[in-house]
Amino acid sequence: MTTERRERLLSVLRKRQPDLTVVLENVFDPHNISAVMRTCDAVGIQEVYVLTNKIPRHKKWGARSSSSAAKWLTVHQFESAEECFAALRKKYKKIYTTHLSSDAVSLHEIDFTESVALVFGNEHAGVSEEIIAMADGNFIIPQMGIIQSLNISVACAVSIYEAMRQKKNAGHYDQQRLDDGTFNTLLDEWGFRADDLEAINKEEQ
Repeated sequence: MTTERRERLLSVLRKRQPDLTVVLENVFDPHNISAVMRTCDAVGIQEVYVLTNKIPRHKKWGARSSSSAAKWLTVHQFESAEECFAALRKKYKKIYTTHLSSDAVSLHEIDFTESVALVFGNEHAGVSEEIIAMADGNFIIPQMGIIQSLNISVACAVSIYEAMRQKKNAGHYDQQRLDDGTFNTLLDEWGFRADDLEAINKEEQ
């Protein structure tokens, strides 16, 4: 592994945000999922949750849209909404769904400096009533046009880039936020061998 490659992997992992995630509920098109994954990687999200309790479990993602982003992410797949939310509750303080309702808050009112999971529904029906009932609240993306909806991958991109803006302003990208155990596990999964780390340590001495 070249020095440039090693430094690139380390730089990416040091900016991963363990307190932000995306949940995709019964999204049909694997290319939409892959597009979301690509954006998640871009803003430093490491873990993505895919719930398929009403559609067949996905076996692969759309490679063209992801540009192999999936191999750099930790993807959790669930076929039970209860099990999915139980896992989310262990790691995230707030869970919000994208849903146009009377009590929905603006995306810009969400405090992304705390631990947050954002749930996006499928292309036809959006987030289900079951999931809405399990979440902490709903949010909407402010829009000025007649059509009050966006493609799921676009909606996700807009939302998590707002999260990135807030987190960047709060200094969340200025220091390593993954715990050392997770950091080292991911390095290993990414093919970062022990001798690579030894080489870096020697270079820094």
